Amino acid sequence: MNSASRIATTEIHDADLDSISGGVAVAATSGLHLEAGPLVVCADGDAFVSPKDIAANLNADVFVG
Repeated sequence: MNSASRIATTEIHDADLDSISGGVAVAATSGLHLEAGPLVVCADGDAFVSPKDIAANLNADVFVG
C-alpha cells in the first residue's frame, strides 16, 4: 500500500492572478549608495500603483565607521 499523499496541481495564467490580486498598473524603484570617508549613506525607495491600492516605501541608513 502506498502511504504517500497525493498532490494535485493546476496551471494559473498571469491574467488570472491579476484579477485575483488586483494587478500592478505601475511600479518604480530606485536606490542610492554614497561613501565619503568614514560616512556611508544608503537609501532606497519603491512605489506601486494598482487599481485597488497605492503603496510606497522609503528606507535610509547612515553609517559612520
